[in-house]
Amino acid sequence: MVYQSFFGLSQAPFSLTPTTALFYGLEPHYEAIQTVLSAVEMGEGIVKVTGEVGTGKTLVCRMLINQLKSNVHLIYLPNPILTGYELKQAVAHELSLPNDVDSVNLVDAIHLKLLEIHRSGRTVVALIDEAQALSDEAIETLRLFGNLETEHRKLLQMVILGQPELDERLQQHSLRQFRQRITFSAQLRALTMSETVAYIEHRMIQSGGESEVFSLHLKKSIWKATQGIPRMINQVCHKSLLMAFMEQKKQVENHHLFSALHDTFDVRKPKYKTPYLWGWS
Repeated sequence: MVYQSFFGLSQAPFSLTPTTALFYGLEPHYEAIQTVLSAVEMGEGIVKVTGEVGTGKTLVCRMLINQLKSNVHLIYLPNPILTGYELKQAVAHELSLPNDVDSVNLVDAIHLKLLEIHRSGRTVVALIDEAQALSDEAIETLRLFGNLETEHRKLLQMVILGQPELDERLQQHSLRQFRQRITFSAQLRALTMSETVAYIEHRMIQSGGESEVFSLHLKKSIWKATQGIPRMINQVCHKSLLMAFMEQKKQVENHHLFSALHDTFDVRKPKYKTPYLWGWS
């Protein structure tokens, strides 16, 4: 970032790319991660994590990848726009099965491989991101995978992460069998005002900067404008720092934030430049 050295930053504190190095264990993200890890430990079949756009699902997914134990064989499926057969192929590929297995024997081959991994003392966990985009056929394929089990444990545990539309889709009568197999659910919510303040301060400090670059009343205004959505917070903070840098100011001022907010979609816009008088759209 052009302003990094100006503010004494070692990295971009508000990048839109999820960065595990800047993860801060605030309650909504911590609870989601602990729910999934506990469910995996207990051998539960399907775990669901939902959250609005920008609340940190992909970051939670990456933290899970980092925190799953070494005895876990991970299947990561970031692109859920697949047919049922393509989903089977993707799982087979992640299990290092040969490409020449025909469609008729594919599930049997996957089953045998899962049994082999289980006998070696390892657990197989599939992380499926953006699960609201799964087709009904793909969801049915996941349900059938859920049938693969020993007497005591599921051979393939699944963690599905998606937007609230996923919950709406799973209410469909045709998907009730899959829905009933979800044993644990976690929901990512927006940050509270105090969490937003802590989030901004943590990212600035972890990046080598000063938390006071944003005054407390500006941090509170950022929460008000973004409604506590982390992705929106990142956008607004990044633009505010850029505005301050362009004027060679070491602190973000009211008009910098005012301009940043009016340059950002999907945030509430202040009508006046003085925070104490800000009226909100």
